[in-house]
Amino acid sequence: MTYLSAGANAPDFTLQDQQNNPVQLSALLKQQRVLVYFYPKAMTPGCTVQACALRDSKAELAAKGVTVVGISTDTPARLAKFAQRDQLNFTLLADEDHKVADAFGVWGEKKFMGKIYDGLHRISFLIAQDGKVEKVFDSFKTKDHHQVVLNYLG
Repeated sequence: MTYLSAGANAPDFTLQDQQNNPVQLSALLKQQRVLVYFYPKAMTPGCTVQACALRDSKAELAAKGVTVVGISTDTPARLAKFAQRDQLNFTLLADEDHKVADAFGVWGEKKFMGKIYDGLHRISFLIAQDGKVEKVFDSFKTKDHHQVVLNYLG
């Protein structure tokens, strides 16, 4: 699996959010940088810890000029339940056919409990306003992801 690296052009995309509204990356980038974080499945323990930490850091991230967008292969309805259950204050996007994940290079072989399957890898990309990948975050624990991003932002 080879995912986008710093300096690469981020593929523009439009996906449905948790309210079934279309969201386009290039439109978000007109406002500020975007942290696009891919996570395997809504409402699972690790994904919940990661999302809640980002929720609690939203003001700090916004103060540093960053909007957060989470992407998984879940349906908009499941994302709505996740957002409501955990009072998430940022956009979740449904990449049901994993085309955006493929474009970013984060869909691929995974191993869990001796089984091999294709799935979404937990990797985040900070996209600069010019559409280029500024930074890739691929080494973190779910509970520390927000802090790794904040540390990078200074």
